[in-house]
Amino acid sequence: MTTKNKLFSLPVILLLFLTACSKTPDIDNATMLDGDQIFDPSLYNPELFLVSAAIANPGEIQKNTPVIIVAHGYTATTFEWDEFRTYCDAKGNIVVSQVLLGGHGRTYEEFKNSSWEDWQEPIMNEYTALRAKGYTNISFAGSSTGCPLVMDLIKKGKIGDNGMKNIFMVDPIVISSSKLLTVIGLVGPMMGYMESVNTTAEEGHWYHFRPQETMVQLLELTEKLRKDLQSGFNLPAGIRVKVYKSIKDPTADPVSAVLIYKGLKNSDGTNIDIEMIDSELHVSTRLNGRDNITQHDRDIQTHVFDDMYRIITQ
Repeated sequence: MTTKNKLFSLPVILLLFLTACSKTPDIDNATMLDGDQIFDPSLYNPELFLVSAAIANPGEIQKNTPVIIVAHGYTATTFEWDEFRTYCDAKGNIVVSQVLLGGHGRTYEEFKNSSWEDWQEPIMNEYTALRAKGYTNISFAGSSTGCPLVMDLIKKGKIGDNGMKNIFMVDPIVISSSKLLTVIGLVGPMMGYMESVNTTAEEGHWYHFRPQETMVQLLELTEKLRKDLQSGFNLPAGIRVKVYKSIKDPTADPVSAVLIYKGLKNSDGTNIDIEMIDSELHVSTRLNGRDNITQHDRDIQTHVFDDMYRIITQ
């Protein structure tokens, strides 16, 4: 979920009823990701995005090279982490594996019919594939909805001390900045879908229309995580977490960072590392495609990338 796609607030619900009276959106196949002509490129060439697909038989040096699995947010695609991959390619010593969440990057109908468990599956698949090939130094970075998906895997014990080193979260969503998401189960069936405002550059990388069914799935995921955090759980030994959270995030309420800080602890019970970022962007690490980017935004992106790189390679 990104700034341009932020959820609407309750005062405009009536307007949504009037403007989304049809439950079937008018999709432009030639320009929108929602259609049947534009798909995420990782579906055509997985070897260009997934380390497990790119290297059939890794050597010992490759097996010990740090690999970071990156996962995007709700309605987004692998594009959300392209800039980080470019950064790491230039720096060297790290390889990036860009995961496309299940149900994403495909047609509107495929997205509509996906569950949050479907979204999560490719993350686990890539982690399992890397471990099966002998990789010993794996990290994870998630943006927005990618974060609760991996925290759920931790809670379930599916990601443990067998190769996972670091987990980075950029603007994780536990509580939405909009109140509409909390009532989506009531108003969603009447709305059918919601329309997002994308820039021209973003249109082929983010869904223009949000099926209400997927918003229900997002609510289910975040509510489950909130309850897990209220109960509290610890990281497996040997895993380090760092959270980067925008202080004026229009999509993921900054209180999300507070809930994670209180509910997720290191294996020894100590606090995880959270850095509040002076940004008004949701997913401050993705700048390409946005309008009105400032030097301050670019400085923040560089800071986060440098910090992640330092932690992985230290």
